[in-house]
Amino acid sequence: MLEHTKKHHTDKTTLFFEEPKENEREAITILKALGFKNTVRKTTSISWRDAFPEFTSNEPGTCLVAARHKKNLTQATLSDFSGIPRLHISEMESGERPIDQETAKKISVALDIDYRIFL
Repeated sequence: MLEHTKKHHTDKTTLFFEEPKENEREAITILKALGFKNTVRKTTSISWRDAFPEFTSNEPGTCLVAARHKKNLTQATLSDFSGIPRLHISEMESGERPIDQETAKKISVALDIDYRIFL
């Protein structure tokens, strides 16, 4: 019989807020009165567009490559499943060919995802 994993309970929580700058001091005062500590912490996260600017010029193609890899499909296999020529898939992934709505729908059926990710 498996033993239950002991999980330590915590009596702390972390909250993140975005507030109008003019209300920041008031929010800090209220949270401190409720017992919160270190209420102001700047986030260190950045958007993927800032982290990987090389992919922003071809977002639909990047999404296609990622979706295809997630399903472990080659371009040839995706071509067989979608009826789109392999060369066209390659051109879409590299940004040389746009992905129109009809093509996006065919690809989305083959990859089982929402077609709008490619538009």
